[in-house]
Parts: sequence; structure tokens; C-alpha cells
Amino acid sequence: MKKRVFLFFILCSLFSQLSAKYRYLHSNWQFKNTKDALWYPATVPGTIHTDLLANKQISDPFVSDHERTLQWIGLQDWEYRTKFDVADKPPPGTKVLLQFEGLDTYTTIYLNGKQLLQTDNMFRTYRQDVSHLLKTKNNVLQIVFHSAELKARNDSIQSGWIYPCENNRNFTRKAQYHFGWDWAPRFITCGIWRNVKLMINEKEETNAPQYSPVQLIQEKDSIGQSFYFTVNGKPTFMKGANWIPADVFLPRIGKDKYRSLLIAAREAGMNMLRVWGGGIYEDDTFYELCDSLNIYVWQDFMFAGAMYPATEAFLDNITQEAIDNIKRLRKHKCIVLWCGNNEIDEAWHNWGWQKQFAISKKDSAQLWKEYIKIFHELLPSLVSQYDSGRAYIASSPLYGWGRQQSMTHGDSHFWGMWWGMQPIEVMSQKVPRFMSEYGMQAMPDLETVRQFATINELDTAATVIKAHQKHPTGFQTLQNYLQMEKISVTDFQSFISGTQELQRRAIETALKAQLNSNGRCMGSLLWQFNDCWPVCSWSVVDYYGRKKKGYTALQKAFK
Repeated sequence: MKKRVFLFFILCSLFSQLSAKYRYLHSNWQFKNTKDALWYPATVPGTIHTDLLANKQISDPFVSDHERTLQWIGLQDWEYRTKFDVADKPPPGTKVLLQFEGLDTYTTIYLNGKQLLQTDNMFRTYRQDVSHLLKTKNNVLQIVFHSAELKARNDSIQSGWIYPCENNRNFTRKAQYHFGWDWAPRFITCGIWRNVKLMINEKEETNAPQYSPVQLIQEKDSIGQSFYFTVNGKPTFMKGANWIPADVFLPRIGKDKYRSLLIAAREAGMNMLRVWGGGIYEDDTFYELCDSLNIYVWQDFMFAGAMYPATEAFLDNITQEAIDNIKRLRKHKCIVLWCGNNEIDEAWHNWGWQKQFAISKKDSAQLWKEYIKIFHELLPSLVSQYDSGRAYIASSPLYGWGRQQSMTHGDSHFWGMWWGMQPIEVMSQKVPRFMSEYGMQAMPDLETVRQFATINELDTAATVIKAHQKHPTGFQTLQNYLQMEKISVTDFQSFISGTQELQRRAIETALKAQLNSNGRCMGSLLWQFNDCWPVCSWSVVDYYGRKKKGYTALQKAFK
């Protein structure tokens, strides 16, 4: 009896430190460049860029054209460390687990001088028994972050294969937009971006999947092949937009930002958001809010616009990534669809990769075989195993916008307007079965521009303004559309208002045709809802939450 009482008090002591089930290890962190000796205070969760900024070691990455001068950060290795106490070592047979819910991306981890594990995927949860290494005082946890940019470059060389991509991001299991996009800057981050926990014998939650009353219907019909959702058996038009991460530096997306953006989506009359495949599997807060706001989520897996290797190691890595995220998210009723990737099928068949990268027929066959292995075999099998009640599609869209079937079969990304330089009026005729991407750029409000540019830089020819336009021909394309629409521009302010008027007309024209198509089109997801930094983009709500004219057009049409 005495032994039992003694054991009970030891466990109680440890539980008190671990808050009954777990204890966050978010305090007393420091960081440094591995080449240097000087340590600085760090914030966890956080990123290297925000820690450098907080310690006044760099200028604000979003201001001026600082992006250009801060590329050195992604080429360095960085070390983080903290110390913590545990009141009593656990008794034999009691496991204490160290859990990392988000490490970006390549790390070597040490506890009390002993190498604990290595990681290579920012989307995975890593869990390790540390019972045998814990001390009651001064436990030292060290994490060395290795350059993702250099690692991706080396892995690409070592592969011996050409996997089509504009850079080497496809070799990393890291948010792809961190390598730059046509609306995103290039900031190759690292850091402890989600929680670190110390837990006692934490049992994995079963998370029985939620029954979803929403079903995807894909059937051959008189037009081609349908693509629509039913809610409790009733065909329902999905009104919404594409969601990208709401910040480049992910830990800055707090509950308040999620809440304000998602309420804005709901107030615009939206009932669906597509979580785009070049970003992240969002924080639980995002899905909890979507649950409560009755916003359905089309969830991409995190693959976009590139061919990905199907080596044994890579497949093992993405298998665990998919399992972690399916099991984490399947409890949310908002999720109605899993999608393997963004635009890869279209890109392989339409973007001329084979010629651009000089890929032989033999190698092309092998690359396509690897594509099939990931998106037609592995991912659907995991969805079937862990979340069998929800639909899976391999890629979005089914056919590229240059092919006739894009208007008759499945979902469509129509970019004849913008990329194809077709007039806005084309949106009256181009009505697909489900429009999962379309859009028109617009400048953010002047108040947003003034947060990264001085009054003397308010000109589209200025270096700073051009640095916040990531589409290669963005301003020229906007000028062309302004002329087509006969919108007069005389100064920078009228350029802002003119581009916002362009976006308003484009959205209004497209939605009028889609919503009044007598059931031919059963969904409209604008590209894009939000921004990850202050920029000229296709968003209707900018980085600071300011709404463009296009938001009002959505709100009017959807309601």
C-alpha cells in the first residue's frame, strides 16, 4: 500500500508540471547562427525571420524591397535551445514523450547532449520517448535547423532525375509558397512553428471521423461529367474562394486573424473555402471556426505545380504526413473533399514541361508512373483507410483551361481571363461544371501600400512597388485590361481604384453567368480570398484585412 501511495505522489508531482496530460515547452528559448557564438532570445512557436526581426538583426521583411537583401537567411543553419526542469523523474515503466507538432523543416534534435531524432517534414508530428534521458534539473533541449534551400538543391542533384519545377522546392516537405509564388515573396523560413509538448503516456486520440452529410457527385451526363456537392442529398451551389496561408511567417496567424478572415468570408455569403495545395494544412483553429460558421472545406494535400519524386524514402515521408493530417482533421465536419494536388495533372499535359526540361519519352513514362503512384494509389488508399466517408480526387482541375473538356468535365481553373489576356466579357461564355479557380488582380488600398512604401515611391515603375507585384507581367497585364475596359488612370491613386474596379467587373461578370447557368455550373471558388503579405494580387481581402471592391461584388452576388 505504501508503495502505491508513494508512486501516486511522484506521478502527481510530474502531472502537476505537465498540466495533467502535457506541458508546453515554449519558454526560455534562445537562438543563434551555428557559425556564431552570440545567442539571442527566441519566441516559440516562431520562425527565424521573426526572431531576427524582434532582436533588431534585420529590417522588416515586408517593407520596401527588403526581401531581396534577406535571402542569406535561408542559406544558413540555425540553432535553438532551451532549459527546463522536471520535478521528479518518472518511475520505471512510465513513458514521458516529447512531441513536436511543427518543425520547419530539416532538424537534428538533442536532449542533454544525446541525439534524439532528425526531422525532414514541416507537416508531420514527431513524438519521442525521453524517459531515459530526463533529469530533474537543467534539461537542455537543442534543435539545429539545416538550410532547406541547400538541402533541396543537394537532393535534386543527388536524385539524378529531372522533376519539373521552377526551383527545387518539390524535394522538400515544406510549404511550397515559401520558395516564392506569383503572389508570395521568397522567404525560406525555419523554426519551431507549432507547439512543443512534454507528455506523460499520452494516448493517441481515436478521432472517429465525423459523418459528413456532404457528398461529391461526379457522373457522366448529357454535357460531359458533373462535379457538384449535395448536402443531405440536395444539390447545393458552393460559393467561395481559394484560401492561402494568411502570413508568410506562419506563427503570426493567431486566432484573431483566423476569426476576422473567416467571418469576412461568411459575411460575403461564402459556404466553401479551398485550402490550396502550395500552403499548409491549417491550424485546428481554422477548421474549428469553419465548423462553427458552416463553411465547407475543400482540402488539398500539400503538392502544387511540380512533379514529385516517388522514392521509397519520399513515399514513406509523405505517407506519415498524410496519416498525421487526415487523423488530425477528420474530426471536423467542415471537411468535404480531399484533393491530391493543385494543377499537376494539367501541368504535365499542358505546360510543355517535357520540351522545357528536355525529358525523353522513356523518362516521361517513368515520371508519370511516379505521379500515379502518389496521387492515384498512395493518397486515395490513405483517405480510404483513415477517412473513408469523404471523397478524394487526384488533382484540380480535371482538364486545363486550354482544353475544351474544361468546360464540360469536372472542375475547372479558367485563366483565359488574365493569363490568356481574353476580355472580361469572356466570363459570360466560359461556364464550367464547377469553377475552382478564376480571378483578376487588384491593387490593395493606399493605406496598405503606404505600410511598405514611402510617399515618393508611389509609382508602378518604382523598385519597391515592383517588389510587391510577383506576377512577371502583372502591371502590364493590368494596364492592358484597364485599356480594354476604358478605365482612365491618371495617377497612382486612380491606378489603385481602377484595378479594383477591374476586379469588381470581372467577379460580377463571372458570377452572374455561373449562378444563372441553370445547374450547369454548381460551384464558384474565386482565386483568391486572402494574402500572405502586402502585395498586388488576386485577393479580395488584403494582408491587413482591408476589403477590395471585389469583395463587395462577391457579397452582392452570393447573397
